Amino acid sequence: MREEISGAGWQRMGSLLWKLRENDKAEQVYRMLLQQASNDADRAYCYNQLGLIKDEQGDYSMAVEFHEKALGIWQKTLPPNHPDLANSYNNIGLVNDNMGEYSKALSFYEQTLEIRHNILPENHPDLAQSYNNIGLVYANMGDYSKAISSYEKALDIWQKTLPTNHPLLAVCCNNIGLAYDNIGQYSDALSFYERSFQIRIKVLPQNHPDCAQSYNNIGLVYNNMGEYSKALSFYEKALDIWQKTLSSNHPLLAVCCNNIGLAYSSMNQYSKALSFHERALQIRQNTFGESHPDCAQSYNNIGLVYDNMGEYSKALSFYNKAFDLWQKTLPPNHR
Repeated sequence: MREEISGAGWQRMGSLLWKLRENDKAEQVYRMLLQQASNDADRAYCYNQLGLIKDEQGDYSMAVEFHEKALGIWQKTLPPNHPDLANSYNNIGLVNDNMGEYSKALSFYEQTLEIRHNILPENHPDLAQSYNNIGLVYANMGDYSKAISSYEKALDIWQKTLPTNHPLLAVCCNNIGLAYDNIGQYSDALSFYERSFQIRIKVLPQNHPDCAQSYNNIGLVYNNMGEYSKALSFYEKALDIWQKTLSSNHPLLAVCCNNIGLAYSSMNQYSKALSFHERALQIRQNTFGESHPDCAQSYNNIGLVYDNMGEYSKALSFYNKAFDLWQKTLPPNHR
């Protein structure tokens, strides 16, 4: 019984804390377990879990480091089609996607999908996860038709295999909504966002970060439809939750600040817009360094504000920073 409590019991505790987004406490548990690990399997498990935690905290360099340690062990000790290898490739793909390394992310996701096709039934939920993640990369690369196609494959499997209010259905509906939003199909986008939100408010705590994501994305649609006051209302709900639940430099705070800045700019409230865009840029530089595509987005948006304020030399300076960075980080056909 003592062994159960100190080993598998602590693993379950760490997993539960991570699922509840108690990341600091979960990290303490897994670092303790890592120190106590007596074999490669336990060490790989701890490295993998620490990678997941660091990814959620927005510490992507540490996330990659932990995941690569786990992968190194599993590649030496497991057969090439083992599910743990597929999961490890998937996790490294997720971090690369978050870092803006989209071609690397796609490569890891495709390795994951290949293994899963070889070992799983055709409607297994893990295949849906792979399709969803491949869709995310295509969306980030601006190829929204491929993104929607991949998301729909994921949604089809999850609808057949999961309960009607499962959080993964909310994730997939949210992603489809985002893709439709980006191609200007706002009614479709709003429909999927609202479907996602209805699931989340039924199964998650009121201040869960995923509820904030739904508020943020519904705000995006209203912003794109020109209903800026409605958009601001939803963005502010999102920002309030994320400020309470995420670290001060988490990338999602930058996303929300950027969106609030865009709404204020559209309402000709340029000083407020500039303040939020500068906050978004500061978070992105602190989290990613200065070479991430999201920093280019912030440079461009700050340039737009200065342009609208008539400060053209400042505007040109920020536009040039954005253009130079996009040339370095995005594929030539990116829209």
